[in-house]
Amino acid sequence: MVLTTLEEEQAPEEARALLVRTQQEIPEPEASRAIIEMIATIMVYRFTNLSRQEVDAMLGLQLSDTRVYREAKEEGRQEGESALILRLLKRRIGSVDEALAARIQGLDIQQLEALGDALLDFTELNDLVLWLNRH
Repeated sequence: MVLTTLEEEQAPEEARALLVRTQQEIPEPEASRAIIEMIATIMVYRFTNLSRQEVDAMLGLQLSDTRVYREAKEEGRQEGESALILRLLKRRIGSVDEALAARIQGLDIQQLEALGDALLDFTELNDLVLWLNRH
């Protein structure tokens, strides 16, 4: 929590020192990784004016290896896939109402990929409804 109260000029140095201490003092990989991710997350939120690459360089970390980054990337992928599926469905069977669109947007990546394959065989809206009810 110290990182949130320090002056902006001091925060990077303190964050790097905390990262080194964490790696030296906490031998368990999962516990160490959790603390490192927390430090990285604080710094990302603390320095919103910096790009991800600048924060990486500042800390000597690859933020793409942190859980926060992986989750954000996965969420973006899921949103992109569901948007693509909805566009394909519109071309294939016509407009999809909001309730069905919400169900599609709630699917995980694997389900969206399966729906993407299945929609090639759809000829009417009922095919989509049946597929969603089964999955």
